[in-house]
This record gives sequence, C-alpha cells and structure tokens, in this order.
Amino acid sequence: MPQRLSETMSDMLVKLYDLPGLDASQAATARQGIAIRRAIGPERPAVMTWVRANFATSAAEVDIALGRLPITCFVALRDSQMVGFACHDATAPNFFGPEAVLEAERGRGVGRALLLAVLHAQRAQGYAYAIIGGVGPAAFYSKCVGAVPIAGSDPGIYAGMLRTTTLRGD
Repeated sequence: MPQRLSETMSDMLVKLYDLPGLDASQAATARQGIAIRRAIGPERPAVMTWVRANFATSAAEVDIALGRLPITCFVALRDSQMVGFACHDATAPNFFGPEAVLEAERGRGVGRALLLAVLHAQRAQGYAYAIIGGVGPAAFYSKCVGAVPIAGSDPGIYAGMLRTTTLRGD
C-alpha cells in the first residue's frame, strides 16, 4: 500500500547515490540572477541577521551550521542579497535542514537548487543517505529528490525539545 504524502512533521529519507544532477538547477537559478553557494565565515553576522529577521525559528540551527568547518550552510543570493538558505548537520549528523526561501522567490526553483546543493555536499562527505528532519512540505521533497517518509518518525529527534515558552513557564 503506497504511503500518502501529507504536510506532516515526520522525517524523510533520501538516497544520496541517486540524486538528480546539480548543474541544471544551478544554471536555472543563475539565469534568474540567483547564485547558490556555501556561505563563508565572515558572512556569519549578515546571514544570522537575515535569518533572524525572516525565519527566526531556524536561527539556532543556522548558527550551528555556520560554525562548522566546512560550513554546512548554503545561501541563495540575488544581487548580493539573501533570498534563501539551506543547511545540513545542524541538528544531528546527516540531517538536512533547515531550509527556507523568501515567499516572493518561491516557485522559481530556488528551494530545489538549495536542496540539491546541500544534498550533493552531504554525498561528497561520504553519506549514502540523508534524513530530512521534521518535514513540512513532504510533496516537495518527494518530487525533487524522491524522499520517502520514515515510518514512526513523528516527533522524532524533536520530541521533548525545549522551547522559549517552556523556559518561561507558559
């Protein structure tokens, strides 16, 4: 019986040895004036300011990805302005995410290009599979890279996670 892909928060698994090529997605975003590349250390303050302003719930994981060597955060830039990011090895080894793209840039292949850049980087590190943790847009990941749900993975690694409201006693 096929699994139904819904907008849940379970994890998904991707075969890194069977990824679509990277060149076509990079070329498609380049034609739109968008560059996808690995962030570098001196960009950490600018990236963190942008992430906090646009996707605050991802800030802690992005900060971790920017602190790794090699850096595990990739950025999407239009005219030296961020329009999106994607990371790996931020929450746990071999985990993809977080990933986010400005709403105005969605539907143009930026998310797909970021996803593929990061997954290819994970493959280059020697991983055969990647875990996409706490997936929201399951259909996107399934369509782009053939990701499949991991049964019983909701809430997964995020179970019992401290949240700001927990610390305030709310």
